[in-house]
Amino acid sequence: VEAGKSALRLTSPYSIETRRKWLEDIRDALRANKEEVGRILCMEHGKPLKEAQGEVDYAAGFFDYCSKHIQALDAHTIPEKPKDCTWTVHYRPVGVTGLITPWNFPIGMIAKKLSAALAAGCPSVIKPASETPLTMIALFALMDKHVDLPDGMVNLVMGKASVIGKVLCESPDVPMLSFTGSTEVGRKLILDTADQVKKLALELGGNAPFIVFEDADFEASVMGAISGIFAATGQTCIAGSRLLVQKSIHDKFVNRLVEVAKDANIGDPMSLETHVGPVTTRPQYEKIMEYIDIAIKEKATCVLGGKAYKGPGSKGNQFIEPTIFTGVNNQMRIAQEEVFGPILSVIPFNDEEEAIKIGNDIDFGLAAGVWTNDIGRALRMSEKLRAGTIWVNTYRAVSFTSPFGGYKRSGEGRESGKEAIKEFLQVKSVWIAQETTTANPFVMR
Repeated sequence: VEAGKSALRLTSPYSIETRRKWLEDIRDALRANKEEVGRILCMEHGKPLKEAQGEVDYAAGFFDYCSKHIQALDAHTIPEKPKDCTWTVHYRPVGVTGLITPWNFPIGMIAKKLSAALAAGCPSVIKPASETPLTMIALFALMDKHVDLPDGMVNLVMGKASVIGKVLCESPDVPMLSFTGSTEVGRKLILDTADQVKKLALELGGNAPFIVFEDADFEASVMGAISGIFAATGQTCIAGSRLLVQKSIHDKFVNRLVEVAKDANIGDPMSLETHVGPVTTRPQYEKIMEYIDIAIKEKATCVLGGKAYKGPGSKGNQFIEPTIFTGVNNQMRIAQEEVFGPILSVIPFNDEEEAIKIGNDIDFGLAAGVWTNDIGRALRMSEKLRAGTIWVNTYRAVSFTSPFGGYKRSGEGRESGKEAIKEFLQVKSVWIAQETTTANPFVMR
C-alpha cells in the first residue's frame, strides 16, 4: 500500500499517452508469450491447454481495448454554460486499489481489473488466489521485463486471504477494492468496508438459466448447452447450470444431450484432445461430489455421470464425469446454489411465462441464455430476465468490449467495456465564472 501511494498521482495524473503505452506493452508481451503463459496456466489450473491459451489471448484483449479507448478520459468542457459558468469535467484516479482475483480464470480476471486500473492511473495491490499464483507471477515477470511502469504501480502480494484482505479493507489509503469470487466473501467485504464507505466493484456468484424453446435450432442449442456447463469443467460463474427445456422437446433434448456429453474426452489438460480437465482444487472437488449426493437425496435422476472419473489420464484423482440430472425442480439445492462444477440440472417448463418465472426465481443474476427462432420472444425474454448478460442463440460469448456484471447477489459494478474504467475513477467538475458578481450572497446562484 505504501509503495502504491508513492506511485500515485492524484493532482497531475500520468498522461494518457504514458498510460496507453503501458497498456500496449502488456498486450504485446502477453500475445508474444501466449503459449508459455498458457502452458503455466494449464499446468497449475487444469484447464485444457487450448482454453488456457485462449484465456491469454482474451486477457491481452482487455489491455488492447483500454489502450484504444483511453482518450475518452480526457477532460472535456460541457457545451452548456449554466449559471454563466464554464464547466469542465476531469477524470482522476480513485487512488490505490486492491485487486482480489479468483482461481478459475487466473489471467483473464486480473486482466479485466488491471487494464482498467492502469488506464485510470490507479496503482494496485494485487492478491491472487492461493491456488493459482504461478500465472500471476508469469504476468509480473513479463511486466517487469517489457513494461516501463513506475515503482509501486503494480504490487503482487501472496499469502492468506484473511490477512491480506483485512489490511486492504481497513487501510484508509486503499479507497477501492475490486473483487471477483463468491457471494459470501463479497458480502463480508461490504460489511468490513462499510465504516470507510469504500468503493467496491464486486463480481460474485451465478447460477444461470439456459432456456431452450421448442422452435430453437435443436442441434445448435444442444451444443450450446454442452459448452455452457462442461467447458472449463463447469468452474465458471456464467456456467449454464440450470437447463430449462420446453416440455414438448424435453425427452428428445435430454437424449441428445447425453449422447454428446458421454463422448467428452476427459483427462490430461495438456493434451489438445482433452475436452474436460480436472477440478482445480481438492476442496472444490469434494464440494461437487457432495452436491451430487445432495441431488440424489432430493430425488433428482442422474442420467449421466454422477461419479469420479477413474479412466485413462485421471492421475491425481480430481476428475468428475460430466453429470446430468433430470427430474429437477427449481427449489432443489442444485438449482438454487452455485455448484461450480460439471453438473447440469434439467428443468422442464410449459411456456414463456413459466420460463421467466423459473429463470428469475433465484438470488443470482449474472447471466442467462435464450434459444429461440422467434425474435420477438427473444427480445421479451431479454427484457424480463433479471441478469446482467443475456445471450440469445449463443452462450459463453465473452468480449472485452461489453460491460459485464450482475444483478441481485451477483455483484455490483461492471467489468469490461468503457464502464470498467469508470469504476476506477473519481469525477471532478470545475466551474469557472465568466464574470464575477456581488449579488445577494444569501441567494443561491
